[in-house]
Amino acid sequence: MKLPNILTVSRIGLAFLFMLALFSHTGYGRFWALILFLLASLTDGLDGFLARRWNQTSAFGALMDPIADKVLVLAAFLSFVEIGIVPAWMVLLIFTREFLITGLRLVAVRQGKVLAAERGGKHKTVSQMVAIAVTLVYLIVLDFYKLRAPADALMRIEQWGTQIVLVLTAITVAMTLTSGVSFAWRHRKVLLGS
Repeated sequence: MKLPNILTVSRIGLAFLFMLALFSHTGYGRFWALILFLLASLTDGLDGFLARRWNQTSAFGALMDPIADKVLVLAAFLSFVEIGIVPAWMVLLIFTREFLITGLRLVAVRQGKVLAAERGGKHKTVSQMVAIAVTLVYLIVLDFYKLRAPADALMRIEQWGTQIVLVLTAITVAMTLTSGVSFAWRHRKVLLGS
């Protein structure tokens, strides 16, 4: 297996390590979750860059790259639902879109076609990664101030942080749905079997 594909597959493993760190209940668990998430996000850009630069693009990479992205993003958003910081309905919309687009890709594979990620999907992934990273930073800041800040300051931090997380997640949901509709429309012939 070539390095770009190894980086792609490693993102799935990093997603599980991310969740372990996030729920480890140690003083630095959320910090390590952020580091692991940023490392996994770095592999997302690096795998494609190296594959193009070294002329190692493959059908496996084109199919697995968006799947690895989905595993990482869904691991993070499901974790945030468990923590209680992101509403489940928002994550359900993201999950539904990702599930349907993956299904479309699998239908295409059965027809002998590989549907690579498109620009809208890449922008959607960036918005998801930013929302997740900011949410993790907020959780780290919140943990830090829980022990040090007066109750009224902590309440303001929670209010502002929660609002920022919700706005970023709403933007992500909008971009996720928009890119999904665009992708499905562009590849409607695959859906229709023609």
